Parts: sequence; C-alpha cells; structure tokens
Amino acid sequence: RMVTIKPKKSRIIEMTGKCVSSKRTDTEVRGITMIIDEPESVGGTNLAQTPVETTISALLGCTNVITHKIADANNIEISNMSVNAKAHFNQMGTGLMEEVDVPMMEIELDINITTAASDDQIAILKRDLPRFCAVSKIFRQSGTDIKEIWTINRP
Repeated sequence: RMVTIKPKKSRIIEMTGKCVSSKRTDTEVRGITMIIDEPESVGGTNLAQTPVETTISALLGCTNVITHKIADANNIEISNMSVNAKAHFNQMGTGLMEEVDVPMMEIELDINITTAASDDQIAILKRDLPRFCAVSKIFRQSGTDIKEIWTINRP
C-alpha cells in the first residue's frame, strides 16, 4: 500500500525583536539576525534599512524567488535577473500627521531577465508571478498598485 504525504498548508513563523533603541530593532529568525534602523536625520544610526524599506526589499526577494520557481516548474532557463523597485510612499502616517489607509500608493517593479524563453513562456512568468508571490499579494490586497515592467533580454 502506498502512503500519500500531504504537504502542510501553513506554518507558524516565529521571530523575535530586540528594541536596541527607539529607532533600531534587531530581529532574529532561524538564528539569523537582521537590523532595522532609521536614518541619522531622524535620530537613527543608519545601520540598516527602515521598516518600510525592509518591506520593499521583501518584495524584491519574493519576486526573485517566485519568478525562478515558476521558471523551473515550466522548464524556462533564466541566465540573469535583476529586480528594482520605485515606491511611491505617503509618509503622512509614519510622520503622525494623519492616518493613511494605503501608505504605499504605487510600486513600479522593474523586472529584467535574460532568457531564451519563448513569448508564451514569458507570458506564463508574467501571469503567475502576481498569483504566487506572497509579498506582492500582501501589498496588492492592502491597496498598493504594483506595476510590473518586464524587460526581456535574449542571449
């Protein structure tokens, strides 16, 4: 008799945050420490990205990982990739001036890949990235307009 193993549908992610100062937080997960800080101009030490910049970094990382997973699942070879973001951020909320429903109004996401993939294969990447990138979904469902601008370079 064959045993079927069902993958877990969810998992718990536990992290800790040590508040080193009012502007710096050292987070830890899986034994990995990451610093979140503010610029010197607002009282931080500028040792790392701000909380908001960290969320945009997460979008860049997720875009990379999920694009490559989609490519692997569809036999698409990507020889080179870069992702850049330009975020339009309303800082009225973080500045305690007024509550803002959608702080990150728009993110232009420049996705630059080098591949010999066909136009149909590229269409799969473009279709599936917003479907499976968890960080993109979090942004979109909060009201952020993400504009993906794809540049395809042929080897």
